[in-house]
Order: sequence, then C-alpha cells, then structure tokens
Amino acid sequence: MKKIKEIISSSIETKQKLLADEGLLKKICDTVDAIVNAFRNGNRVYFCGNGGSAADAQHLAAEFSGRFYKDRKALPAEALHCNTSYLTAVANDYSFDEIYSRLINGIGEAGDALVGLSTSGNSANIIKAFETAKKKEMVTIGFTGESGGKMKLLCDHLINIPSTVTPRIQESHIMVGHIICQLVEEKYFTSNI
Repeated sequence: MKKIKEIISSSIETKQKLLADEGLLKKICDTVDAIVNAFRNGNRVYFCGNGGSAADAQHLAAEFSGRFYKDRKALPAEALHCNTSYLTAVANDYSFDEIYSRLINGIGEAGDALVGLSTSGNSANIIKAFETAKKKEMVTIGFTGESGGKMKLLCDHLINIPSTVTPRIQESHIMVGHIICQLVEEKYFTSNI
C-alpha cells in the first residue's frame, strides 16, 4: 500500500511542477494554436513515437481523427507507425532510424505538423523525422522529458515535462495531449461548425 501511495504522489508531484510552470503552460497554448492553424489551412497532423510513446501517439491521433468531446467531422491526423508492412520493410531494407523520416519525406507537406513523443528526446528515428520535416517547412512539436534531449533543437514547440522518470513523463504526455485535443477541438469548431 505504501509503494502505491508513493507512485501516485510522484505522479501528482510531476503534474504540480507542470501546473506551476507558466512558460510550459504557454508552450501548450502555442501548440494548440499551431495545430488549429494547420487544420484551418487544410493541413494534416502526424504523430510518431516508440513503444509506449507510439501507443500514446496513436491514441492522440485517434482523438483528432475520431472525436474527443464533440460530435463533429473528422480531423486529418494519423500515427505514422500503424502500417506494419511499411514499418518492417523500411526497418529491414534501410534502418529503423529511417522509418519516420522516409514516410514524412513521402507524404509531408509544408504547413503540416509533426508531433514526436520521446521521453528522452533522443530517439534517432524521431530526430531524423524532425530534420526531414524542417526541410519540408512542417511544424515540429516535441513531447519529451525535462532536458528535451537532442529533439529540443529541432522543435518549433517543445513540451518538456519536468521529470526524468519515464512513467511520470508518459503519464504527463497523455494528460497534456488530452488538454491539447480538447482545446484544439473547442477552438477549431467554434468558428467551423
């Protein structure tokens, strides 16, 4: 029982740090605006991650392409890892580091947004995808841990959770992701019903 309480307290502490960081809250607002602008301009939002972060990427993409709170039209968003034939072919024929950058090179357009989730901020395949996205004039949005890792230099918008503990970072990523989905939905559909 004691260990359970410690884990819950640790999760709450991470979220309290996030709540107290006005700069980080502003970054979340700016990210909402960037995604709303992408959708309003007819662009798409792509998500990528590895492991648990891939699951979170897929979850957040589904909140846009499905629905969050409102019964509304689908928004053009997708997680890049869902085509397993593509993923395994490119990982086998080229390298796992190329899986997202190759796809972004093929389908990314100027004005699209790429959201990369990496607790360390050092996932090589996401870094390469962000490098490709920057060349294509896409908006890059990073969800990382405290330091931002190598991704920090490639992010137009960086949401770096104030923690170095992977589960606490991931718990906060999904919370912030849900906040962004709710606010994007409210903002976008206020004037586009």
